Amino acid sequence: MIRAVCFALAILAAASASNAAEIVIHDTKSQPESMAVGPDGTLYVGSASTPYVYTVKKGTTTATPFIDASAAGPGTFFFGVQADAATNTLWTCQLTPVAGVTPVRRSTALRGFDLKSGAPKLSWTLPGDNSTCNDFAVGPDKALYITDTANQKIYRLAPGAQVPTLYLDHRTLLGIDGIAFLDGTLYVNNVFFNKLYRVPVGADGKPGTPVDIWMDAPVHGPDGMRAANGKLFVAANGSGEISSLAINGDTAHVTVIKNGLKTPTGVEPAGDTLWFTERATGKVWSVPMPE
Repeated sequence: MIRAVCFALAILAAASASNAAEIVIHDTKSQPESMAVGPDGTLYVGSASTPYVYTVKKGTTTATPFIDASAAGPGTFFFGVQADAATNTLWTCQLTPVAGVTPVRRSTALRGFDLKSGAPKLSWTLPGDNSTCNDFAVGPDKALYITDTANQKIYRLAPGAQVPTLYLDHRTLLGIDGIAFLDGTLYVNNVFFNKLYRVPVGADGKPGTPVDIWMDAPVHGPDGMRAANGKLFVAANGSGEISSLAINGDTAHVTVIKNGLKTPTGVEPAGDTLWFTERATGKVWSVPMPE
């Protein structure tokens, strides 16, 4: 049975002209790694220290377990979380330690759940002895693109398919983390080497060698990444910042939106609000969307 878990909530008035609210979700037992906002305003928050994805309904002050993966084994947790309204699917990356193995290895799976009921829809284990399903993005072709940090790969799940196929395997992708489509173009970041790449696509529809995008200010440990309003938004876990990236050719102009954070790992633009996770403090924050 799913045990009840409640978050202590503090609602703070934001010091902004818009008088928007900042909502802080705090749970000392859970490290929020990634989050998503559903079409009805529900927050979905994955935990990197418990086997749960939590929900916080719009207008409420209580977070409850929505997905319970404890049956998968001790040490199970979640990385990427994304709400796909078009298919009524909550996509998650589930990581489970392999029992009795030293050093620690993990089996990771792409999991799909009904966005409203939480009923399982899809489960696919990534190939390899020590994979790291990390994050995903829905492309203009309606396919889901999945990153594997440990194995320098991107997988693609075609619309209606149950099994992804390998999309790109390249040495520069060792450490790949966040992934997003901006104006139809695929961008990925590298959490190991503090990099941002554009993935070019040829006339045959096949991806080419990732192109290094020069960022005009340091972004240490780029993690979760989403696109909105013509920009990329990235959580930098190494520098403790949430930033926007304005792309111009092979250059990205970095604007820091929030700093002084402790291990921010996820970011989610939703309308006039920008949400992000602060994993080390067990919090999820929101600020008004920057202009």
